[in-house]
Amino acid sequence: MNLPPLVQTFVLHFGEMGGRWGVNRTVGQIYALLFVAPEPLNADDIVEALGVSRSNVSMGLKELQAWSLVRLQHKPGDRRDYYSAPEDIWQIVRTLVEERKKREIDPTLSMLREALMEAPESAYERHAQERMRAMHDLMDMMSDWYDDVRRIETERLVQLMKLGSRITRLLDAADRLNFMAPKKKKPAHETTDDASSDRQEQRPGGDPDEP
Repeated sequence: MNLPPLVQTFVLHFGEMGGRWGVNRTVGQIYALLFVAPEPLNADDIVEALGVSRSNVSMGLKELQAWSLVRLQHKPGDRRDYYSAPEDIWQIVRTLVEERKKREIDPTLSMLREALMEAPESAYERHAQERMRAMHDLMDMMSDWYDDVRRIETERLVQLMKLGSRITRLLDAADRLNFMAPKKKKPAHETTDDASSDRQEQRPGGDPDEP
């Protein structure tokens, strides 16, 4: 299978980027090839297109399956396994974020929770725990935010992301409205008590506790 120049550039780039994303070059190339392929490919197709060994392709496909980034398919009358990447780009992004959260964020949060439950035995440990608490609170908030975003429909999520800096302006406008909103009046009995207290405090030479 001879790859068109445009596709070859895309595949080679993903191979180079693989190391930065924590996967080897072959895994990056396999994913890029499946992402742009017009139809599912089997292992032999991938070996021919990329010019890599069958063992490397097999290991790469297993790793991509572990990340839930490829789907296994079969064709009638063909015993070979065929692979494809999900068509919905937003589903791919959700899957990547979810997998990284499970592999990187969740274990770190668990460690931080355990560390914060320990009783510090020195000023050094107390300082360290305060730093850990700040990290825990931030990561916990990000984790909760992701869980909320994951439940948003794709169309709504796209609209939310397109808002960009307009969200800040909306929040600023809400703050101004809250500042300008009239304050609630206190009940009559509370107002009377406050006025009585003020008169006692303003009595020259008087003791507020005296009748």
